[in-house]
Amino acid sequence: MTVIYFVRHAHSYYTADEYHRPLSDKGFNDRDRVTSIFTNKEIHTIYSSPYKRAVQTVEGIAQEHKLQITTIDSMKERILSTENILDFDAAMHQVWSQPTFVFEGGESNETAKARAITALQKIIIGHPNDNIVIGTHGNIMVLMMQYFDAEYDYTFWKKLSMPDVYQLTFEQSVLCDIRRVWEE
Repeated sequence: MTVIYFVRHAHSYYTADEYHRPLSDKGFNDRDRVTSIFTNKEIHTIYSSPYKRAVQTVEGIAQEHKLQITTIDSMKERILSTENILDFDAAMHQVWSQPTFVFEGGESNETAKARAITALQKIIIGHPNDNIVIGTHGNIMVLMMQYFDAEYDYTFWKKLSMPDVYQLTFEQSVLCDIRRVWEE
């Protein structure tokens, strides 16, 4: 069995610079709680989105297990649009209800899912029987989960916390189980 732990990043300060947006004070406190979940787990590898808030959220796990964090560009959060979105909730509802819809300069759900799933499948195939942590984001995480089970949708995404942690268990490339391991 290969076990993937998706770790949705903790709270961050908002800046327009997606790559360098850091965790907030609350985010750093929650990062310590995330790290504690993995204290007694065997972790073999850590991957992350290249976005600073995702990397910072899994840094404690890496330090605890004396592992490097490998960033994967295709694991970054989906690009909603390069234009200003006036009503974020309405925009999110639209892309989730119309999987091929694209805002100016953005990615559809289908495009973002395909990008991330390609990377995830390489990780699963490359790490049979390993326990892997992936620092990620809400949208892209749920899109990857939805690839395996349609139950993971807009409604599920809306209920996520920040941070959040989900364990996915695979036998080869077949999903066997998904369960939440984060406790608010």
